Amino acid sequence: MIDDIAKDAGVRMGKSVDVLQKEFSRIRTGRAHTSLLDHIKVDYYGSASPLNQVAKLTIEDARTLSVTPWEKDLVGPIEKAIINSDLGLNPSTAGTVIRIPMPPLTEERRRDLVRVVSQEAESARVNVRNIRRDANSDLKELQREKEISEDDERRGQDLVQKVTDEFVAKVDELLEAKKAELMEV
Repeated sequence: MIDDIAKDAGVRMGKSVDVLQKEFSRIRTGRAHTSLLDHIKVDYYGSASPLNQVAKLTIEDARTLSVTPWEKDLVGPIEKAIINSDLGLNPSTAGTVIRIPMPPLTEERRRDLVRVVSQEAESARVNVRNIRRDANSDLKELQREKEISEDDERRGQDLVQKVTDEFVAKVDELLEAKKAELMEV
């Protein structure tokens, strides 16, 4: 029973860390990466479709992405969607291929991005701590209902704390790696 609560908390904390990794992948550095365009939606016959479902995304070089639409008619809407995104990118079209050069980041923008990733990491830590609180309240409830002893509750809380410390350390590790990536010129 105690192990189940700790295991469930670990799974939920793992999901919080996965969400953090996804958020970090959206925050761009100077390098081109196709995941930067993951959240862009294109108007495809009246419905908003993810860009990666209507075109092939490739990395041409370290600072250039290439988008090749499956249909010629989509070049305009894709270009418009990229321009309207919050990424500050300026695509250029050559026939049916859309090239997206990655502008170099300024020092000020790098510091802003570090601030943003720090806030994302803090919110992930808060999520992990909230999961710990939920697990501990489940243990207290079991102890109140006399399904486990006080000693078992204490052991369970120690186990949940150990799992929490692991995931907070993972969040800190991801944050430091992303900060280093952002500040690298």
